[in-house]
Amino acid sequence: MSTGPDAARARLGTAARLVLIVAALAVVAVTAHRLIEGGNWLGVLIVGAVGMAVLVVYATRRLVPMKYLLPGLILLLGLQVWPVAYTAATAFTNYGYGHLLTKAEATEAIVANSVQEVPGAPRYAMSVAVKAGSDPITGEPHLLLTDPRDGRVFDGTGNGLLGLNPAGIQKSPTGKVLSAPGFTLLTAKEVNSRRDVQNLVVHTPQGGIKPIGLSHAFEGKASMTHDPATDVITDGSTGKRYVARDGSFIPEDGRGEGLPQGWRVSVGFDNFAAIITDPVIRTGFLSVFAWNIGYALLGVASAFFLGMLLALLFNDPRLKGKAVYRSLMILPYALPGFVTALVWASMFNQDYGLINQVTQVSIDWFGDPWAARAALLIANLWLGFPYMFIVCTGALQSIPGEVYEAARVDGVSRLQMLAKVTLPLVLVSVGPLLVASFAFTFNNFGLIFLMTGGGPFAAGNTSIGATDLLITYAYRLAFSGASPDYGLASAVSILIFLLVALLSLAGFRRSAKLEEFN
Repeated sequence: MSTGPDAARARLGTAARLVLIVAALAVVAVTAHRLIEGGNWLGVLIVGAVGMAVLVVYATRRLVPMKYLLPGLILLLGLQVWPVAYTAATAFTNYGYGHLLTKAEATEAIVANSVQEVPGAPRYAMSVAVKAGSDPITGEPHLLLTDPRDGRVFDGTGNGLLGLNPAGIQKSPTGKVLSAPGFTLLTAKEVNSRRDVQNLVVHTPQGGIKPIGLSHAFEGKASMTHDPATDVITDGSTGKRYVARDGSFIPEDGRGEGLPQGWRVSVGFDNFAAIITDPVIRTGFLSVFAWNIGYALLGVASAFFLGMLLALLFNDPRLKGKAVYRSLMILPYALPGFVTALVWASMFNQDYGLINQVTQVSIDWFGDPWAARAALLIANLWLGFPYMFIVCTGALQSIPGEVYEAARVDGVSRLQMLAKVTLPLVLVSVGPLLVASFAFTFNNFGLIFLMTGGGPFAAGNTSIGATDLLITYAYRLAFSGASPDYGLASAVSILIFLLVALLSLAGFRRSAKLEEFN
């Protein structure tokens, strides 16, 4: 057995490795426990697989390459593959406003929302809690209810009421439970973050007890009843029956509106068909797509030519102080993009912006469609040319001097040398980067969102703006408006992915042909 410094370092390394493995498995165990409480069994399987992979790879001396690859693979799957797969799956559903719940949750919400307070019934002092040790966000909610008539405390869940032993229960003067053995009380913020609390109905022989606000609950009776055998909801006040169909409960007789709460179901290619067949969506999609292509092409082309021009200027050996000038050129690239976007937005302000004040004009940059587009292209040029300047400078400096010497011997003029020697050789190096820049500019959400918000908008149509890109259009479908539609937004996102992939493929093939020049 070896001794000395090397053996001590080996033992220290082994101990550190074991500590890290145990810490990783502890994180996996805590995460799996919370997923189990939330009923997310798919998540439990994924986390379990990750934990098993960590144990197999790092607990032995074998599989050395995987010790380096595994962290990257986990991050790739979690941050790239999973979001794409989830977006693709969502594109084939009706997930959106009115269809956010499971069917069981939607049914429960319909019945809960129909509970009306019975005149003369008592109001209970209420505290919301979870079982001790449960997660405050995902654990089953319990309503700790104090009966105002006799002061008894009950534990209310969806299964009914259960009397609690008064020993150890502390209450406020109003009867609200402040602490109870075996329970963890939730804060107001935690209660507000849980949709299931307000939809919870504690079933009683008289009807049900339902929360009202954060501190009280009333005893009432539901006007809606659900028959699990026939899957029909009946409105007891009118006798109207609602049947389950396509993720909603709709009137059995086909008259009137359906119930507002629905659930998530598969709709096949309906979202993709809506993009093509719905005249409003189709017209908006095509106009946004046309501007999106133009914006990406003009943005990349203008940034490239300005960056190339400056790179040529500062690559001249006769110019002094090139290092200082080059440092100044990359300053716009060094600043955070969102800060630069906000600065440009203020500069283009019609009333007090620097642009109008210096030029002595009064252009409504964000009120006129073409002026707003010009403002975005100018801001994009400012943000993009330093990057092109850097890559073009590197490409120019990699061109051997013998190439220029041979061209001069052949009597090539400076203009011909630029067009037939310098530019093709530069494009060989920067061609793939131009394709990548096109893909980035095509989906440049931040600049559009911070400067124009996609506007200006036509009168009466706030869904599609003159400067919208497909990505901002998808964002508005998903998160803005009175009825967000995540399924349709996901379908648009999938189309964006395919369009960018096809355009990038064509660009890469074109750049590959440029290599033949070399």
